[in-house]
Amino acid sequence: MSQQTDSPPSNERVEAQYDEYLMPIWKNLNVPIKRASGSTVEDFDGNEYLDVFSGISVTNAGHNNEAVVEAAKAQLDEFVHGCTYVHPNQPAAALAERLAEVTPGDLQKTFFCNSGTEAVEGAIKLARKYTGSKEVLALEMSFHGRTLGSLALTGNKSYKADMAPTINDVAHVAPPYAYRCQMCDGGPCSCACAEDVERVIETHTADDLAAVVVEPVMGEGGIIVPPEGWLSRVKEIAHDHGALLVVDEVQAGYGRTGEMWASDHFDVVPDIMPQAKGIANGLPLGAFTASSEVADAFEAGDHLSTFGGNPVACAAALATIDELEGGLIENASEQGAWLSDRLAELEADYDVVGDARGLGLMQGIELVDPDETGPMGVAPAPDAELAKSVGKHLRERGIIIGVGGFHKNVMRFQPPLSISRDQLERAVEGLRTAVEATRDGGA
Repeated sequence: MSQQTDSPPSNERVEAQYDEYLMPIWKNLNVPIKRASGSTVEDFDGNEYLDVFSGISVTNAGHNNEAVVEAAKAQLDEFVHGCTYVHPNQPAAALAERLAEVTPGDLQKTFFCNSGTEAVEGAIKLARKYTGSKEVLALEMSFHGRTLGSLALTGNKSYKADMAPTINDVAHVAPPYAYRCQMCDGGPCSCACAEDVERVIETHTADDLAAVVVEPVMGEGGIIVPPEGWLSRVKEIAHDHGALLVVDEVQAGYGRTGEMWASDHFDVVPDIMPQAKGIANGLPLGAFTASSEVADAFEAGDHLSTFGGNPVACAAALATIDELEGGLIENASEQGAWLSDRLAELEADYDVVGDARGLGLMQGIELVDPDETGPMGVAPAPDAELAKSVGKHLRERGIIIGVGGFHKNVMRFQPPLSISRDQLERAVEGLRTAVEATRDGGA
């Protein structure tokens, strides 16, 4: 029994409780949060931090957004739960209709769940039911979740260790990672990685392809943006083989890239589109949306979720979409253009910044060791230790930033879309100072 039950909360106490009572899932915990507003969080000891990671790209409308909080509170006064798939409720019905309006093309019918992982797995089940096929193609370096099914799609061994995914009919193809591409040999992008999808289907599948699953911008992979034409070509190849294109907008959707959906940048309409993270600005909700033709392949009992489409979360999601369309997506586009220029300057000024890339407010810089050659002789070697040091330097000076990527060497800017120019300038200048202070082994 804990001896700290009556003691006031503090950073030290919360961290001690994590050590003793939570499973040790995350090795490098960030600052404890007592309260948050906009792009600022406060810990239990009264320290304030500028948050440019927004809980892994979740609080797109800003921490504690008043309109979202009020919508959730109003629904709490009505009722909290009745199971959306047993008792129809108005927030779920209204949100499904709204998603039909804001999703691309003819996407119309939505299934609600609780997370991005569930959304991806549900999308795969629907693709299998609609096509009658079983195999799935995904990208190397991709991330689609940590449950056994979604983990099988994830193209990163660090997430798979000791887990034995249960979907065996999965093959992987090279990602559209221009900075470390082995196919274009340092020349102009030829979209050879898109054409390679055809080769992998022919050599690694049994001609029973149900879906090709891709992220329109690869978040956990390191903010990898595909070249023009890549996504449309992948969709064309998928359809040529009787498969559906599943575009995982879990991290890149809901205004993150300066458009409502990252796939909007490429004028591609997915066949099925999983969503989560930014959908309800922090409340647990996931979804996948498809055309009526594809969605109607599901029959009663094919899929279900006890808490999916919870009315409180759906009310928050409706308010979130209003906030995004009310100026936050435009802000993401404008601030993102400014941020892109500033990060490009860092790339030009420091040889340890190998590449700056991204869309809207989903951007990053890749930190490298310029004196060492990277994997397969392509680009300078990733420098994960430098990235870790830069992240620590920033955190100690009141700025929270993401550190990740396949090689764990990418500084990830994914702030609330409500962030101001002054706050963004502080973050960029802090990053510049951190790179300068740590690049030669400093702390």
